[in-house]
Amino acid sequence: MPPTDPLLLRAARREPTAVTPVWLMRQAGRYLPEYRALRARHGVLELCKSPRDAAEVTLQPVDRLGVDAAILFADILLVVEPLGVGLEFAQGEGPVIHRPVRSAAAVAGLAPVDVASDLGFVFETVRLVRRALAGRVPLIGFAGAPFTVASYVVEGGPSRDYVHTKRLMYEAPDAWHRLMAILAGATAAYLGGQIAAGAQAVQLFDSWVGVLAPDDYREFVLPYTRAVIAALDGAAPVIHFGTGTAALLPLMREAGGDVIGLDWRVDLDAGWAAVGHDRGVQGNLDPVALLARPAVFRERVKAILARAGGRPGHVFNLGHGVLKETPVEHVRALVDMVHELSAR
Repeated sequence: MPPTDPLLLRAARREPTAVTPVWLMRQAGRYLPEYRALRARHGVLELCKSPRDAAEVTLQPVDRLGVDAAILFADILLVVEPLGVGLEFAQGEGPVIHRPVRSAAAVAGLAPVDVASDLGFVFETVRLVRRALAGRVPLIGFAGAPFTVASYVVEGGPSRDYVHTKRLMYEAPDAWHRLMAILAGATAAYLGGQIAAGAQAVQLFDSWVGVLAPDDYREFVLPYTRAVIAALDGAAPVIHFGTGTAALLPLMREAGGDVIGLDWRVDLDAGWAAVGHDRGVQGNLDPVALLARPAVFRERVKAILARAGGRPGHVFNLGHGVLKETPVEHVRALVDMVHELSAR
């Protein structure tokens, strides 16, 4: 591959880079005034289903922040709307599933997902963004991992204890496995469609998988995450992300991914050792650190880079998404200091 390849893609292949690439989860989001202006006129689903508007949101932070990648503006639950579960983004409440799936009969009643027709608007957004970027930085596509999406579908929305999800897993394992197979198939096709439309890397968000014990992950999650990643067959680098996953990192590695996400609850060097140095890692600044003065979080950035030790394969990111209270100038300062402090 030519040395002019984008920093992010070279890091994903664990090739040396002049500086550590940096992008941020939710870098296109509520902390940006231009995004808030759009959201004042449009709901989340409306924005996602308008390729022109979704492309605009995707592109907003690229030049303003100097990040090394664009991340597609979409939502991890778009893939479940065609299932017929009654997805709504309620004002001030986030996503709500009006018909939660909590039984074998409910799983059997799910409608099929045809990603080409049901999610074609996402693929059009990808095409618009790629044209607009004109090679400045790569575009990352994404999807929710089967477990995290299933947890929303079963719980009916966000949860603390995932009681309904775990009860379905434990009491009706056949129904759980059927649900996960449905979601894994749809997710693989969805990510494959994003790559075909022009996404140069993809991230699989397993944001809530840290609520599981390792044995439960091994039995109820790993086969389906592995199936999604295997179905992509190396068409683009895969970033496999989760939170609260310190005890699951070797299993996440087993499930697959070129780069494994690390949150702030694990030291980056320890997390990388758990993942294995034949994989890249992404992370892992606490998002709350960006609410402090830049002089304060600069020391945390230094510490993370020191733990990476200059080893090829590190993509700098937060341990989760940018918080809506974060000053835009702090985000720009973070990007600049990562480039400055990692220069080799």
